[in-house]
Amino acid sequence: MSAPATPAVVLVGPPGSGKSTVGRVLADRLGLPFRDTDTDVEQAAGKPIPEIFLDEGEPHFRQLERAAVRAAVTGFPGVLALGGGAVMAEETRALLAPLPVVFLEVPLADAVKRVGLDAPRPLLAVNPRARWRELMEARRPLYLEVATTVAATGDRTPEQVADAVLDALELENPHV
Repeated sequence: MSAPATPAVVLVGPPGSGKSTVGRVLADRLGLPFRDTDTDVEQAAGKPIPEIFLDEGEPHFRQLERAAVRAAVTGFPGVLALGGGAVMAEETRALLAPLPVVFLEVPLADAVKRVGLDAPRPLLAVNPRARWRELMEARRPLYLEVATTVAATGDRTPEQVADAVLDALELENPHV
């Protein structure tokens, strides 16, 4: 019996770093499927993430998120994007340890432009700029802990970031 499939690359980073956008570009370039654990959580709950936060609270959301990450890292052979806060769980960090993980680093100004200050993101609802900074202060060490490599996304197109990721991980890039 063969070992379960694992992701070719896992993308982590804060809201607005481009995990989903860059992930789709990477998946296309590698000829692999793309998966986003935030989408998995929404499908499992049958509602959008902001409604999960509102109806059941953040602890319930984090429980669903841990389950989604566990399922994805142990049986998905493609490009995987994790929700911004997934790395807060020790269990998730342990699951990521043997995998190629890329931290998509984004400056605050770029993240704000990408996310928008009125987007339905529950953890950024009140004073989004200050809250984003607080989240990064707490999460950045964890992103760095799990990352095999870091890719800067500021002033780069998703295609340029994908190229940097492929080069850093020495993955086959048919578009070069």
